[in-house]
Formats: sequence, C-alpha cells, structure tokens
Amino acid sequence: MHEHVSNYLDQYNVTETARRFLSQAQRMYVDGTWVEAETGETMEVYEPSTATLLTHIPSGTVGDVDRAVAAARSAFEDGDWARMTPRDRERIMHRIANLIDDNAQTIAEIETVDNGKAIIGCLDADVGGSVETLHYMAGWPTKIEGAIRSVSTPGQHFAYTLKEPVGVVGAIVPWNWPFNMAMWKIAAPLAAGCTIVIKPAQQTSLSLLYFMELCEQAGLPKGVLNVVTGRGSSVGQHLAAHPGVAKVSFTGSTEVGRTVGKAAMEHLAHVTLELGGKSPMVVFEDADIERVVNATQASVFFNAGQVCSAGSRMYVHEAVYDDVVQAVADRAQAMKLAPGLDPKSEMGPVISQQQFESIGNYLQLGEQEGAEVVCGGHTVDGPGYFIQPTVFGRTDNSMRIVQEEIFGPVLVAQSFANEDEAVRLANDNEYGLAASVFTSDVSRAHRVVPRIQAGTVWVNTHDLIESCMPFGGYKNSGIGKDLGPEQLDHFLETKTVWIEL
Repeated sequence: MHEHVSNYLDQYNVTETARRFLSQAQRMYVDGTWVEAETGETMEVYEPSTATLLTHIPSGTVGDVDRAVAAARSAFEDGDWARMTPRDRERIMHRIANLIDDNAQTIAEIETVDNGKAIIGCLDADVGGSVETLHYMAGWPTKIEGAIRSVSTPGQHFAYTLKEPVGVVGAIVPWNWPFNMAMWKIAAPLAAGCTIVIKPAQQTSLSLLYFMELCEQAGLPKGVLNVVTGRGSSVGQHLAAHPGVAKVSFTGSTEVGRTVGKAAMEHLAHVTLELGGKSPMVVFEDADIERVVNATQASVFFNAGQVCSAGSRMYVHEAVYDDVVQAVADRAQAMKLAPGLDPKSEMGPVISQQQFESIGNYLQLGEQEGAEVVCGGHTVDGPGYFIQPTVFGRTDNSMRIVQEEIFGPVLVAQSFANEDEAVRLANDNEYGLAASVFTSDVSRAHRVVPRIQAGTVWVNTHDLIESCMPFGGYKNSGIGKDLGPEQLDHFLETKTVWIEL
C-alpha cells in the first residue's frame, strides 16, 4: 500500500478490520480455499482519490477458471448444496445478509477505497441495497414450484412441470457497483439452487473478496460460490465460453456484452446481459423543478455519473428550459467534490486514469460540437481522478455527446416544443435501459410512459431501485432482467413430466 493511501486511511479513521483486509495479500476463492493465481502473477490496483497504488490481486488464468467451474459443478451435482433443502438454503442466505449488515461500515470503506464513490451513498445504496436483495431472494427457495396441468390426451395421464436449477452460473460484475452488482448476480442463483463462478472487475475486486470471509462464517458449503480475479479478456471471456457453465450473467458495456453473449451462445448457455444506457429525462412545463434537480443529483452525479441508468439526456419543454437547466447547474456547482471517504463528499473521483481521460475527451468534444457549457466542463488537477459536475446546454441529437454513453458526471440538455417531439427525441438513441418523465398531469404521464422505449420508466423521480422490481433494458441495453421474481426464471429450467396411469 502506497504511503499516500495509508495517510488517506488515517485521515478518515478507517476501521481496523478494513485496514487489516486492505493491507493483507489478496487471494482468490476457489472450492472453499484461498488461492493464488495458477501462475502466481498479480495485478496492480489503484486508489482513485489519491491515484496511487493500493494493493495487488491475483491475475487469474483460464486454468483458474477451469478449476473454479469444476468445483462449482461438483458442488451442484454431488456436494452439500445439491442435497440441501430449500429451507436450509434460505437460512444460509439470511445469515449472509445479516453478516453484511453487521459489517456494513467495513464493506463500505473497502468499497469506497477501491472504487472512489462517496461513502455515505455507498453505505445506503450499495451495502444497504445488497442486504435487501439477499433477504428478498432468500424468501424464494421455499416458494419455487411447478404446476399440475389438465391434459386431454386419450387415456389416463398425470402431467405436471418441475422447476429445477439450471446448473453452474458464470457471473461477470462491472467496476461501477462492485459489491451491489455482485449481490444482484449471486442472490437469485443461490435461491434457485445453482452454484456460481464470479469474476469481479479487475479494478474493483476487493469488496467481493472480503465478502467471501463472511460467506465462510455463514456456513456456505465449499464450491457453491467461487471468485476468480483477473482480466476480462482472459478470465471473463473463458468463463463466458466455458462448456461447464450453463448460464452466463453479465453487467457491463454493450460492446463487451456482445462479445460475452456470442461466447455464451457458442455452447448454447442461457444468457442475460445488462448493458449500457443513455437514459432520457423528459421534463414538461408543469414539472416540479425541485424534483427534477434532486433526481438529477441522485442520478447523473451520483457515483460521479458512473451509473448505467443515469438520466444523462435531459429534454425540457421550451417554456421552462432556462429555469430548469439553470437550477440543475446551480445544484451541480454547489456539490462538494471530495475523496470518497470524506463523510461530507457528495461526489468522489471516477474510477481510473483511463476513465478520467475518456471523460475529459468528451468534455472537449462537447465544446467542439457547439454545446453550451452551463457549468463545469473540466477535469480537476490531481491528486485523484476528479471531474467537475458538468451540464451542457443547447445540444441536439446529432451530437456525439448526446448519443454516446459518457459514463461520467455529464448532463446534456435540449428543449422540445410538444409531447410528440419529446417522445421522438427520447427514443432517438440506440439504448433503452431507463427513462423518466416529470409532469403534474397524471393523464400525460400515462400517455407518455408506454411510448418510451425503455425497460424502466420513472415518473417524477429517477433511479429508484428495489429488489422486488425487475431491472433490465430494451434495444442495445441488454437481454433479460435482474431483480424481482422475473430474475429467478433465468436460473431455472422447466421440466415437463407425463405419467400414464
């Protein structure tokens, strides 16, 4: 750990448990054992608020993936998990959720140091949301059921269906929500009775590795959950293409998602892909401006804009355009930009030098394309990967900053004249992950929501997520759903049974 990181931890009184974990040699978790990579090679991990070396993680290989899949297959077919009753699976999942709750501060500190996000939001959304997700899914093992069917085939027959776990799940997690997205990938397959090999993002593997200590405490049998760290191009690709994996669950960019989907389909694995977004926020003339401002801060500027569903395209009725955009910009300029561990931080750094440079290039592009810089517009000189909260006004849908996912704290805004134009502009994008509509007219809301091409549409808010509600996109934003009862279907096979009496 670099001296700058150590001083950073001292400054904000990081818990001794988090310090111990961050200081120790990191290992992967395969078949109930902490292991190095097959080759012994490691990868550097950098802390975003100081831009200095934090630690090293194992650089996994295809051989490590093979061993993890074999362990998961054994646990699924022959191990304690395969023989466990639904009620016992439920109890283990509740124990895991309770241990997360008991260790919430430590997990949030590890996540914040690894990812850079502001710790208050991390505690509430990332860690608190994970506890909720596990408890919600823990209620399902005893409620998964088939159905008896009345058939008309001549003779006497008894016909019914069974719901059975699909098998080994290969899960690939993004770096923007490392812990929370991991729980989205873990909870439903555990409830269904599957076993899992999960690959965290190479930039942000630490919270999931700490989580495995809690799974050991909870009594999760060996081989049920295996963590292989490393590069997506090797570990992730091999996991998606592995013939021993029955289901691939991926969250990440659309570009990588296409590659993962193709690899999974080569061996006809089930696949769900939660991909990129460029979500519109449609603001009508009768909208509550304070609600728009609050939703924008909680969406576009939460986690430094590194949110797939962020409402990064704003379309505002021409009658209130100037007032709304200025109010949003005023809030953005007033936000406290600070290291993630600072309890007063409202926005931390972005994840890496690569992301810092990519967003910086989009800021320059916006000016080149002729957009008005209402606020922000610049990167912040070090240390750390900080970007000013930015609002571009007077944009149009031909601009790259409007069409492409910037994945940073950048809002683009333009006006519209009527309802039809608003819907046309909102749908004019390759993505369809989410959207929001702001209006006081209930009839208008009900007219507009069905016309917007998105997997989730919020009204008078943005980015609300709850475990009982499915989440997933239309168009190039993916295939399938996470969360809700709908997610369980992706981890279950339906078997038809006929008995001639």
